[in-house]
Amino acid sequence: MKLNRLIDNYFWVFLFIGIISGLIFPVKDDFLTPWIKPSLMIMLFTVFLKTDIIRVIQRMKNYRQIIFLVIMYMAVIPVIFFFIARPINQQLAMGVLLLVAMPVGMSAPVLTDILKGNTELAAIITITTSIIAPFSVPLLFWVLKIDSISINPWEILMDLSLIIFLPLIISQFVKHYFQKEIDNKSHLFSSINVLMLSLLGFSVMGAHREVLFSTSIISILVKLGYAYLFFILLHIIGYFIGFTENMRGKITTIVGAAYRNNGMAIVLAALYFDHYVLVFIVLSEIPWNTLLGPLRKIIKLRERDGYHKRNY
Repeated sequence: MKLNRLIDNYFWVFLFIGIISGLIFPVKDDFLTPWIKPSLMIMLFTVFLKTDIIRVIQRMKNYRQIIFLVIMYMAVIPVIFFFIARPINQQLAMGVLLLVAMPVGMSAPVLTDILKGNTELAAIITITTSIIAPFSVPLLFWVLKIDSISINPWEILMDLSLIIFLPLIISQFVKHYFQKEIDNKSHLFSSINVLMLSLLGFSVMGAHREVLFSTSIISILVKLGYAYLFFILLHIIGYFIGFTENMRGKITTIVGAAYRNNGMAIVLAALYFDHYVLVFIVLSEIPWNTLLGPLRKIIKLRERDGYHKRNY
């Protein structure tokens, strides 16, 4: 089996290795910070090389679908999850709200590509939720009477322009002149992105391992259990949000619902929230990275069942 096929088939192993390595080996913030943006930009560049920008523009014309998804992701789901978590623990509710109120992760098109979803729709969701987040997140905390957070929208918009739009623009120029070469090498892109996601997981966990190790094992297990519970619920809700989509579209709505911008949530938790919320957000990296494997197995089983039904 070729190395790239091995990585594609067992990508969850590589992501898990990244997490475990981060817990074993400490990483200083000065290692994490310089690499996270370039890494995301490189991953998005490879995804955009496989993305038809004309189809992206055409999908954006379906504004009703985009508005529906944005409202669900940035308003309805965060509020629902906040009120589910609040009877359990007020700090947990704030952590869940912070996590779920984040825009769709900038790696969502990458994850969608790995899972064989609709990368054009994933790119649209990523861009629109990231633009709206600087305004929707403070509004949510204000409406729910939580005054612990303040976001500078211009800084986020500048990051958005650099991380998303620059790879998108450059990729389209590269595609114009080197389409044949891209077609010959495109089968390697997913494997490269898996390795880079593993490196990011290692960096995030390694940079915050002291926060985790300063917490009791019982508390960590409880928070981790809640993190898995809420992530599983997000996967289920994401599937039903895509009720009008085919399987590729449903994969995309699942990724959009569950895989938010955890890096942004970690930064905000460290700046504005207490130890409990920060630990919960850091622990959310574990289900973020480990549930992709089971998700792909479920997708393959559904595709296999669908194939048998069509042939009998």
